Amino acid sequence: MAFGQASGPPATHRQLDELLELLAGNGFESFKEARYPMDFTQRQAGGKFTRDEADEFIEKLQEQSEMEDESLAPVQKVKKLSPAEQALRKYPAEELAAELQRRGWIVAEG
Repeated sequence: MAFGQASGPPATHRQLDELLELLAGNGFESFKEARYPMDFTQRQAGGKFTRDEADEFIEKLQEQSEMEDESLAPVQKVKKLSPAEQALRKYPAEELAAELQRRGWIVAEG
């Protein structure tokens, strides 16, 4: 098997649609946007999953959703990001910090 290739049959369209719907419910608009928070590989961030991988992520997201529904404290939903906020997320933190420092801000890692 070649490096980065899937080891199994590809996910069905239904699985991918369900996965995208669950990701949207968690504030993500695409697989790429969810890559690091969901620990997707580069291949998965491109929307390529095996059936088993898709089932695992669907199950994980459904369990998270159920836990949020059952909790007593109200859960804050992720707000939809503005276009400016979406653009800023594409830049590495180091570049953003450097730009803020250039503009006179004091930046500390948190």
